[in-house]
Amino acid sequence: MIFRRALLREMAGNALLVFSVLLMITLTTMLIRYLGQAAGGAMANEAVAAFLGFSIINYLPVLLSLTVFIAVLMALTRCYRDSEMVVWFTAGLSVAAWVRPVMAFAAPAVFAIAFLSLVVSPWALKKSDEYRQQMDRRDDVSSVAPGVFKESKFAERVYFVESFAGANNTVSNIFMRSVQHQKLGILVAQHGYQSVAENGDRFLVLLNGRRYEGVGGTPDYKIMAFERYSIRMQPYEAGRIVLSQKSLSTLMLLRDHTPVNMGELLWRLGLPVSAFILALLAIPLSFVNPRAGRSLNLILALLLYMIYSNFLSITQAWVAQSKLSPYIGLWLVHGVMLLVLLLLFYRRLVLAPFWATWLKRSLPRFGGERP
Repeated sequence: MIFRRALLREMAGNALLVFSVLLMITLTTMLIRYLGQAAGGAMANEAVAAFLGFSIINYLPVLLSLTVFIAVLMALTRCYRDSEMVVWFTAGLSVAAWVRPVMAFAAPAVFAIAFLSLVVSPWALKKSDEYRQQMDRRDDVSSVAPGVFKESKFAERVYFVESFAGANNTVSNIFMRSVQHQKLGILVAQHGYQSVAENGDRFLVLLNGRRYEGVGGTPDYKIMAFERYSIRMQPYEAGRIVLSQKSLSTLMLLRDHTPVNMGELLWRLGLPVSAFILALLAIPLSFVNPRAGRSLNLILALLLYMIYSNFLSITQAWVAQSKLSPYIGLWLVHGVMLLVLLLLFYRRLVLAPFWATWLKRSLPRFGGERP
């Protein structure tokens, strides 16, 4: 009992360390991607934090699944490396006796993964889609990033502002290129602000600027100076928010049995099931051969995890494309991995002791000595 509690504490410590590393890697990767989109004007600066939070919530089930697998693998590998397994086997216990403490550690994580995958992750993706479409419905000036050229949604204007300031989002040093009635116009102004008329129309008001119209060097080229110039911003219809299959709730997927919905449902159900199987797979995979490298079993385990995860994705795609029945796809990959699990346990429980006993008995016959 004391040994099992110590093992659970070790696996919990490993899980905390592994999850922190995986979370930081994911955060850094997503942050670089979103900052690049914000710098390019494809995303508003204020939306980076929101999309980063939604993305992390979406990736939590996968991160927790990998965390449980690596934490169990690290703990049991250390037991082999420090010869604690020798004491375990000398006491008359087999590798199968590790199933109970490992499952005691993995069970809360599996339930958390199921809850995140079936409930929380779709909610986060739904909020992300709603927020993205809300940002897309903003007017042109609201979506402009300081220091970046931004094209309007209908491609008839190009905006550039140097900075935003003040509570009313006042803009400074504005440049705007537009084409109206097949005439090229360029506006430059020192300051500007947004104004809303009584009927709800939005205007960009430019102060102390110039307007250049036409092609330079032609007779109809015009230069006009102004103190105040109002530009009506084109309104955009709000439209209905369209949700993808990934952002639909699990109940909505169950109500509508389309192939795409069934593929998404298989993926959500597969995450907790795969976490359960991976935790058990870590037991036979943790064996360390002193004559081989210490990291060989870790490489093999990670390779097996990648194969498992990729086949889950392939099965989801086949079900979504109606190439595979959902009922077959539900158990196909997990059934194969369960078979691999049983074979690995059989190798450790039956074949390894058999060959060890046969080798000890054969050593005197071949002129060797017993250790």
